[in-house]
Order: sequence, then structure tokens, then C-alpha cells
Amino acid sequence: MIVVTGATGQIGSKVLERLLRQDEAVRVIVRTPEKLPAEARARVDVVVGSHTDADVVDKAFAGADTVFWLMAADPAAASVYSYVTASVPAADAIVRHGVERIVLISALGRGTQLHAGHVSASIAMDDLLRSTGAHVRALTCPGFMENLLRQVPSIVNSGVISFPMPGGIPFPYVSTGDIADVAVRLLLDHTWTGQESIGVLGPKDITFEEMAAILSDVLGTPIRFEPGDPEQFFKDLMGYGHTEAMARAFIAMTTAKSRGLDNFLPRTPENSTPTTFRSWAEAVLKPAVEAARQAAS
Repeated sequence: MIVVTGATGQIGSKVLERLLRQDEAVRVIVRTPEKLPAEARARVDVVVGSHTDADVVDKAFAGADTVFWLMAADPAAASVYSYVTASVPAADAIVRHGVERIVLISALGRGTQLHAGHVSASIAMDDLLRSTGAHVRALTCPGFMENLLRQVPSIVNSGVISFPMPGGIPFPYVSTGDIADVAVRLLLDHTWTGQESIGVLGPKDITFEEMAAILSDVLGTPIRFEPGDPEQFFKDLMGYGHTEAMARAFIAMTTAKSRGLDNFLPRTPENSTPTTFRSWAEAVLKPAVEAARQAAS
């Protein structure tokens, strides 16, 4: 039995979609089952609730061999280390039910000695799950290409992408589909042992300025990158409902990434994924932009 958390999110939904193509027993934890595709609801065992709830994970992990673990940020949390505290019930249930393997979404940056907000807390969560003694594969990821989908309104209205980071620093941005592919290969392999971190990088490092140039070509309209002011981003996050601690943690993360947090891991053929930024933009971002333009017209 494979348990999937975050099954309606941008990574978990892709993991579930790929698992449904296989002959494996799958169980999901979701707050809102109606968000699952009809095929999934018909094929998987659904446990309703939050995977931060002790009763929910106790029920979900009973009889499970492998868990796909993804903890999303809680904007309302009092501390960024809520990644860890919210995962304690799962760690207890993993030990209690003897779950053998955990594939989890983590972040690049272990060993860099940089405080990086969300990244640092994610690595601490990774350590908590390793402490259970289960076999672990932590998928250490940089920023997601899909994060640009949040900027579709700015792209449509202003022709701008913006982030509180320099435009000329290259990062190994990765698509969530490629992350899901790596996760599913591990979830379906019941032979690996030990505890390891697995880097999951995009096919090549790319700057925000290069992204803007590619988007200009793909979208057929000029797109430029404007570096955002960190303090303004902090204020914006507070306005969107983030606590001060979570907003500060986000700025700490972007500051650490600007100092090379995502670039310490040497690139290899094994940790480089296939989806280029251009192919992702053509397949994912362009349709989203076109839909937004139609809705606005």
C-alpha cells in the first residue's frame, strides 16, 4: 500500500495520476475528496482529513508500506518550523505502523550553513522523518517552474515577471512533473534501502532575465524581469494573510537563494531532469496566459 499526501496539490496530483497507471494499491489523504478526479475516487482508498492530524495519519498509515510525504507551507503558522511540528503525528504513526519507506519533498541547501527560512525548516522536517528509522529518499528540489503561474496576472497586465532576487543569477529551476516522475519511480521500487538525499534539478540553470526572454518569444509579446524589493514583498505577503514569521521566512529563503543556496549541489546526468523552461512555458504557462487574456477581453 502506497499512501499519497498532498494528492490534490501541484506535485501530489501528478504523483497520483502516474501511480494510477500502475497495478498498485494506493491510499490518499485529502481534506476535500471532491477535488480528486473521478477516476481516482473510484480506484483509491480515501482518508478524509489533514495529514497533520494524528487520527488521520494513524488511519492512513495502517498497513502501508510506503508514504509519499509533502508538507505545504502554512501562511498562518506562528513559526516556519511548523513544517516540523505538523509532521510529528506522521513520524509517530510511521514508527507505530512500521512503514518501511518514505519518499518526501525536501529542498536543496543541506550543509550550506545558510539560514533559509522555509528551506531550513523543510530540511529539519526531513531529519525528523529520518529519525523514525524508515528507509528515506528526500527529493531535494530548487524553485518550481510552476511558481510563475502565480504571476500570470502581472504577465497579462504589465508584461512583467518579478521576484525579490537578482535577475542575472542562474538557478536550476525544475518542473513539478519531473519531480513527480522521480518520486513515482522510487514509490514503485520496493527494493531500495537506507536514507539518502536525491537532488532533482532542471536540465540547465537559468536566470530570471533568460526566462523573460524565452517568455517573450513563446508568448509573442515583450516580457521583462523586474527585481522586487524584499521589504515590499514582505508587506505584500502580510497583506495576503501571512504571519510576520512566515513572511520573514520567505524573505530569508530568497536571500539565501540569491547567495547560491540552490547552486551548491554539483549537476550530474542523474540529478538533471528533462523538461526545459521553454517546453514547460509552451505546454503550461502559455495556455494559462491565453486563458487569462480571454477572460479579461
